[in-house]
Amino acid sequence: MSRKTAIFILSFSLFSSLWLPALLGAAANPPLKQVTFIPQWVPQAQFAGYYVAEETGIYQRYGLKVEIISGGPQRSSAEYLKHQKADFASLWLVTGLNLWQQGTAVVNLAQIVQRSALMLIAKKKSGILRPKDIEGRKVSLWGSPFEIQPQMFFKQYDLKVEVLRQSYSVNLFLRDGVAVTSAMWYNEYHTIINAGINPDELTTFFYADHKLNFPEDGIYVRKETWQQQPELCRAFVKASLEGWQRAFAEPELALDITMRNLKKEHIISNRVHQKWMLERMQDIILPAHTQHQLGHLKRKDFQRATEALRSKGLIEKIPDFNIFYKPLAGE
Repeated sequence: MSRKTAIFILSFSLFSSLWLPALLGAAANPPLKQVTFIPQWVPQAQFAGYYVAEETGIYQRYGLKVEIISGGPQRSSAEYLKHQKADFASLWLVTGLNLWQQGTAVVNLAQIVQRSALMLIAKKKSGILRPKDIEGRKVSLWGSPFEIQPQMFFKQYDLKVEVLRQSYSVNLFLRDGVAVTSAMWYNEYHTIINAGINPDELTTFFYADHKLNFPEDGIYVRKETWQQQPELCRAFVKASLEGWQRAFAEPELALDITMRNLKKEHIISNRVHQKWMLERMQDIILPAHTQHQLGHLKRKDFQRATEALRSKGLIEKIPDFNIFYKPLAGE
């Protein structure tokens, strides 16, 4: 064997031992697919499952590198999805239907929140114990999409009320500026209790208990994204559902992650409130004593929402259920 041949063999052996495993590893582990996701609001336990999936490496295991964009008043998740500033978004069902009305076809990949958490709250001392007691009272309501169910509620019970626009706080209600206020069970209701009002001093009206259950948070994508990249959509949904399952199985971990993200966005909150929110999210994502499947959108809930929107003249275009909803959660 010549000296040159020996040097070549030695060099090749060194290359094989040092670089070949890395090259094979790179082939076996292709680069992560980068995608963006925007929830409706800022970081909080309402979206714990997504943050858990991101921070614990669940998305990475599904081949994804997910950037979670902080939503909120300055960043509408519907607008971000509509204008392709985000690949995936969390939207209420009525918001997804409204996007169809505007000409933006979206697909519901998983209905995360099964039971509406939107509610009206009154103080018993005001004499409001039943729906008919709201007649003629001042009621504070948020704007769309939060105002659709209360308007249907008022129509259902033939109520005439004085509507005031509600801000992000419940201070007007606490100071008796209005007799009835809007609230989310996992958020403002707890704020009212923490303000010193006992639950037994309150009258609550959950729309879901009055045949007005409109599913809320769901995972949405533009229709063309679903058509062009179905496997990407499947990976995001499966990883997100796994994130929710881990958040409920390990609540302290989920709260640690939630509090870190709140701090990162310079948002003031406390662990007690976030713990309440996480527990209530489990109640509405996986309602007890029901046949709900994680991520499943029921056809009857879809029909209820579309009929309500059409009756109010808010939509004319109603997508076919099988086009609007792709049940990836059950795969």
